[in-house]
Amino acid sequence: MDINTIPSPCYVMQEELLRKNLSLIKDVKERAGVEIILALKAFAIWKAFPIIREYIPYATASSIHEARLVHEEMGSPAHTYSPVYTDPDFPIILKYSSHVTFNSLQQFEHFYPMVKHDGIRVSCGLRINPEFSPVETALYNPCMPGSRLGITSDKPGDNLPEGVEGLHFHVLCESSSYDLEKLLQVVDSKFGHLFGQIKWLNMGGGHLMTREDYDTEHLIKLLQSFKQKYPHLKLILEPGSAFTWQTGFLLTTVVDIVENKGIKTAIIDASFTCHMPDCLEMPYKPAIRNATDAIPGKPTYRIGGSSCLSGDYIGDWSFEKPLQIGDKLIFEDMIHYTMVKTTMFNGISHPSIALWTTSDEIVIYRNFTFEDYKSRMC
Repeated sequence: MDINTIPSPCYVMQEELLRKNLSLIKDVKERAGVEIILALKAFAIWKAFPIIREYIPYATASSIHEARLVHEEMGSPAHTYSPVYTDPDFPIILKYSSHVTFNSLQQFEHFYPMVKHDGIRVSCGLRINPEFSPVETALYNPCMPGSRLGITSDKPGDNLPEGVEGLHFHVLCESSSYDLEKLLQVVDSKFGHLFGQIKWLNMGGGHLMTREDYDTEHLIKLLQSFKQKYPHLKLILEPGSAFTWQTGFLLTTVVDIVENKGIKTAIIDASFTCHMPDCLEMPYKPAIRNATDAIPGKPTYRIGGSSCLSGDYIGDWSFEKPLQIGDKLIFEDMIHYTMVKTTMFNGISHPSIALWTTSDEIVIYRNFTFEDYKSRMC
């Protein structure tokens, strides 16, 4: 593929790599005897849903818009969880959902009468907080002291409210099967006395089973063992990143090179704060194709974004030869948790979105224009 035929900037998802991930996820699902569903919070490019539906037919939502998108484009009702529901939104949530998980007992008690009154067959659950998580970054740790997410083991006591059919926990982030093993031990010890009262257990996301070093065989055996202990429970996993991990890139172009106090910054036609926010939030340093961490003696640059935010940069990178204006830079693994988080801060347009098909064609899903910016502002 000649990258000069691709508009810049552009998110490019590679169909071959996506199908590879989907095949692995489907294999885990079938061998472990569990349900694995797509989390729209990580990937919501609905034009790619026909590919995903060939392997995985269900998805999880966190809002009325995600739930509707699941219903309309995945062709199935959503498994929905939100930290809070409102009176105007909840009837819409019911319309598009098969499962609804509540964050607190108060929310469940407030909205469950609506579920019973309308006679809608929606399975209700509660999010639990096991007060244990291997996630070290506070921004992504739902079990930090004082967390607003989920009920702790002292809240329900020995009996769940009538109408609660499932429990849901989500405390992992790009974690291993061994992290899940430790977590299940904690969950079982704190909430296992309630498992006889429910029909399903949702283990949330963060299961990065498509990462190269992930032990999928251990995951399968772990889930099989848990099912043997609680054979009546339907087990659900809802990873986000695993579906589109290492399935594409963000293509950008160097538009200027500036120098200050000996630091050379290559400014690209994309923005970290607008288009790669996790790099600044997590934070982490993304991989750039054909570049390395700074090496003394090699051409080295800080990579700067196109917004006016002072901190819109990542550095430092070394290249085999000096960068020139017009050079292309490819940021690897930019399909999950990127497009769903983009902003138009500064009026900067979103990158185009494209699919690199298995027949080596580039299909442009979307180009963004002034009208997209204008419509978002009013």
